Amino acid sequence: MKHSILTLTLMAGMGITLTACQQPASTEKPNPLLAHEDEITEIISGMSLEEKVNMLHAKHMFSSAGIERLNIADIEYADGPFGIREEMEPDSWMPLGWATDSATFFPTGSALAATWSEDMAYQYGKGMAAEAYLRGKDMILGPAMNIQRIPTGGRTYEYLSEDPLLSGALAVGYTLGAQDNGRAVCLKHYAVNSQENMRGFVNAVVSERALREIYLPPFEAAVKEANAYGVMAAYNKVAGDWCSENDRLLNKILRDEWGFRGIVISDWGGTHSTVKAALGGLDVEMPNDRYFGQALIDSVNAGVVPMTVIDQKVRNLLRVRFAVDPVPADVANKQMTSQPPQQKIAYEVASRSIVLLKNEGLLPIDAQKVKTIAVIGDNATRRMSQGGVGAGVKALYEITPLQGLQKALEGTGITLKHAQGYMVPSRMRRNAKNAAAQAKEVKATNKKLAKEAVALAKEADLVIFVGGDNREVETEGSDRKNIDLPAGQDELIKAIAQANPNLVTVMVVGAPVDLRTVNSCTKSLLISWFNGSEGGHALADVLTGKISPSGKLPFTFPAKLEDSPAYSLGVYPQKEPAKSGDVFVNLVNRDKFEAEMKADADYAEGIFVGYRWYTTKQVKPLYPFGYGLSYTQFQYSDLQAKPGKDVVEVSFTLSNTGNMDAEEVAQVYIARPQSAIERPAIELKGFKRIALKKGESQTVTLSIPMEKLRHWDEAQGGWALEAGPAVVYAGCSSDNLPLKAEITLAR
Repeated sequence: MKHSILTLTLMAGMGITLTACQQPASTEKPNPLLAHEDEITEIISGMSLEEKVNMLHAKHMFSSAGIERLNIADIEYADGPFGIREEMEPDSWMPLGWATDSATFFPTGSALAATWSEDMAYQYGKGMAAEAYLRGKDMILGPAMNIQRIPTGGRTYEYLSEDPLLSGALAVGYTLGAQDNGRAVCLKHYAVNSQENMRGFVNAVVSERALREIYLPPFEAAVKEANAYGVMAAYNKVAGDWCSENDRLLNKILRDEWGFRGIVISDWGGTHSTVKAALGGLDVEMPNDRYFGQALIDSVNAGVVPMTVIDQKVRNLLRVRFAVDPVPADVANKQMTSQPPQQKIAYEVASRSIVLLKNEGLLPIDAQKVKTIAVIGDNATRRMSQGGVGAGVKALYEITPLQGLQKALEGTGITLKHAQGYMVPSRMRRNAKNAAAQAKEVKATNKKLAKEAVALAKEADLVIFVGGDNREVETEGSDRKNIDLPAGQDELIKAIAQANPNLVTVMVVGAPVDLRTVNSCTKSLLISWFNGSEGGHALADVLTGKISPSGKLPFTFPAKLEDSPAYSLGVYPQKEPAKSGDVFVNLVNRDKFEAEMKADADYAEGIFVGYRWYTTKQVKPLYPFGYGLSYTQFQYSDLQAKPGKDVVEVSFTLSNTGNMDAEEVAQVYIARPQSAIERPAIELKGFKRIALKKGESQTVTLSIPMEKLRHWDEAQGGWALEAGPAVVYAGCSSDNLPLKAEITLAR
């Protein structure tokens, strides 16, 4: 006790105050999950143990049971955070082949994040909810919101950002959009599921400060600010305990600190015990009843799991069931899932997500100067709704880049010609026994395709190369070995540039790739993401100048992979056990998988993830976090920053000084250069998307809550606010912050 008093006295002398972290969260509006407590209590009192446990595990692959005798419906789960998965047989992955289950393919997570728009995230969630309803689904398994820690991450395309503030804001928007429109979300994957390699058994060794400041805030925001109804426990371990039975994560933090009142479900095959999982905070085992079936009944009868624990789990489930109305049988699956309003949302998100990295006068396309365009690249015609392992969408349609350009250039007199240029072999075609022969075949094919592409480039006024990754390259279940462009694209781009220097390159990716060669060869460069059903139309509208590009990078593009923090420190990749496989793929081989697989992931970079690393260590990336150009010009001026008791009020003037109406994402960062605590050079603390007509100016105002300026004090186990000087920066990216104001933060 004396030591604690002395520590607090010293902290007060340094201008640091601790804030309590154990109080349940409060929200501005009543939590719908708590609207039926008395009715739920009465229902539980009349249930048998068998009825209760029957609710706590899968009924089928994507459902858990209700209470049939009381007419309480099952909970139906909708797989996929960026589109409602097609209907499958109840207990297998075989599609039923229905005619009405083709859905809208929404832009994937990194594309949504590139909009930097909470409004777009809300519309996205609203669109997903509408299609889930048409399919009779209650809970969407999304948003996927883990921090993008490594550039090679297999699910980076599904996730949002390397920054917790941006990820949290978009997760809140998505959650509100879905739940305001009658469907529940399931935040995933809680927590620290930042790699796919060994995800089914790896133990995340992460400091408490990094956990609290980087990896948990997006989940906390969606729980506290949006009353998220569901959370999915991740496959991995944190601090030695599986996430599905992690008392500290699920009970102490999620429920006791944040006030979460919904259900926690396991990832598919991510449950590892009965008693520890039951006591550790898991509510529903998916997709079977291995641990939460008869074994749970036996554990209650043996007295090792109290009935009060079972009752609380049933209460959590009934809260969600009462908050989300079941879809009537005469509504579910009666019309096509994908509908025009949702397709429009997909377009709006896609059109705002495209990031212009470089432009030396080739864009927008000038129909007066350009009469022939060579569109080169496999991704010009490839569809991205499915591929690889994991969530996919049976899309009603998907407009490819070539189709989008063909439509946009109708009647302009411009002739389009296409060459594939390269081929990325499908995982389905790979066969270890014939690997050498297949590699030889692919090499010969790519040589022929490259020759055809170069010949076509020579004949054109303009070349648009559409390359990047695809859903086979970026996939759930495994991280990429590097960030190189597949199938020899660098060499092909160099050859095309020599044949025709008027080269525009479009990278269709979900994650960072090595752009050094591309950047040096091309005059204009864009990132177009896995951009959904309307991606081709959105891209064409940007290329032709119908709209100005306004996306901003949600993560850093390093100059080379070795510059990124985990690779620079040598803590990733870890040594992988032989024949480890993946937990999802190995669902049928669980005993051997669990017994033999062990590995630690050292999060040695701590809080220095993404741009925090590059700015602090002064490592120059190829393209920084928050970066994105426009066809117009924006000017920032007149920054004012005033700290108050609860918020820092920031305002500045943003002017569109160019010749085109456009949208800009203004960003505010804060630095603490005189801090006594180790901190990043800058941290994002606010942002806003603003639409300005040409010549228009607007005063932009942002309120930064003081609680967003706290740090986690590991010695005291709580949030602390350090008083003293701070610097507020405003601008258009993490490395372009022309405005600066000095303030003093008080206790």
